[in-house]
Amino acid sequence: MKLSARLSGRLALLLAAAALTATACAPQTSDNSSSGKDEKTGTLRVWLFQEVSNKPKEQVVKQVLADFRKAYDGTDVSVEYIPVETRAQRIKAAFNDPKSAPDVIEYGNTDTAGYVKDGGLADVTAEFDAWGEAKDTDPTARTSVTVDGKIYGAPYFVGVRALYYRTDVFKELHLEPPKTLDELATTAHTVRAARPGLYGLAVGGAYTYGAMPFIWANGGQIATGKSGSYTSAIDSPAARKGIEEYTSLFGDDNCPAAKCAGMTGNDTITAFAAGKAAMAIGGDFSHQAVEAGVAKGKYAVVPLPGVKPGSVAPAFAGGNNIGVLKSTSHRTLAVDLMKRLASKKTQAEMFDAMGFLPTFKDVRGQVAAKTPYVKPFVDTLAAGTEFVPATPAWAQIDSSLVLPTMFQEVVSGKKDVKAAAGDAAKKMNDVFGSAG
Repeated sequence: MKLSARLSGRLALLLAAAALTATACAPQTSDNSSSGKDEKTGTLRVWLFQEVSNKPKEQVVKQVLADFRKAYDGTDVSVEYIPVETRAQRIKAAFNDPKSAPDVIEYGNTDTAGYVKDGGLADVTAEFDAWGEAKDTDPTARTSVTVDGKIYGAPYFVGVRALYYRTDVFKELHLEPPKTLDELATTAHTVRAARPGLYGLAVGGAYTYGAMPFIWANGGQIATGKSGSYTSAIDSPAARKGIEEYTSLFGDDNCPAAKCAGMTGNDTITAFAAGKAAMAIGGDFSHQAVEAGVAKGKYAVVPLPGVKPGSVAPAFAGGNNIGVLKSTSHRTLAVDLMKRLASKKTQAEMFDAMGFLPTFKDVRGQVAAKTPYVKPFVDTLAAGTEFVPATPAWAQIDSSLVLPTMFQEVVSGKKDVKAAAGDAAKKMNDVFGSAG
């Protein structure tokens, strides 16, 4: 793959930024012990994630906070929406500076083990078990807030990705939804050739969870091991095949590397919603953003296909949780706010607003029964999902951009797949080893 001077310069900046992020994302742990206080008045600070289309989320949260303020005289709540991509730096810094830290945070389920190891999250086992609604929590979701048998938050939503495609473009070009990953690539190239103004399939060099299904579908793994002891498998022949399949989609015949190498998952959905792509790998949680764009009424969703016809590429079993920081001086209030933000009522409203799949089995059943678009995501869940290594090391690997750097090195032509995967494996093993 030839690399223009413009692209070479851009990728150099991207990779340099990745190196700086890797250095800056893990500040030394200081005092993140419990404050020992439990004040019943004052202002609680909350950090939630910024979504592609955030207004509907803000409206749901606004009502939760209004009800909370009514329940507790003399209290107020300050909410800040933070970028998902920089969450690691922000939240770890908060662990180290209790005076400026929030009381309640939204966090990704892949971050649980790392945040617990850092001592930042409060153990809320007793309160969670006493919460009447908790009994209906999906077991997988409950596992996402559990470390060594203790609970460190409340599941907020479960997320899984599938393939969005433009029905009008497919009809015009006489195309059918792809049934294999090979057909996915061919379809993407066909669209790009016929409609040069569109990406066939929007892909991103910084879209780790959109790339992983290609690795899993080809029989590869991110790492192998258990009980906190892992070894990277990203450089295995099967994993390299998946990496090659994904990175081959970066080029002028689909998604030009100069524009797509630095794209995140949010960027790919933004492109699809804006009518700039015929396909995109997006989550159930991307539904609202797509509905708010020019693609509204002109798209459908199917499970991302696997290698064999009729198969489904394993998706990452994602999702977010709501947790309380150990350093809070308002523990009782913070735990109650956590439960309100993650309640059945709020999850049902958040589904209507954002398309986030509920973590309560009964609520998920209710929304699936009344909302046809949920079916491809439920089918994807049923086909079997994968998860990242359940170790604190993953948070560092993820925030250090090890896998995005690997993809970008291949896309830029700086390294071939074998060399880039080998270097990524070494970086991962160094972190696994240091994590014990």
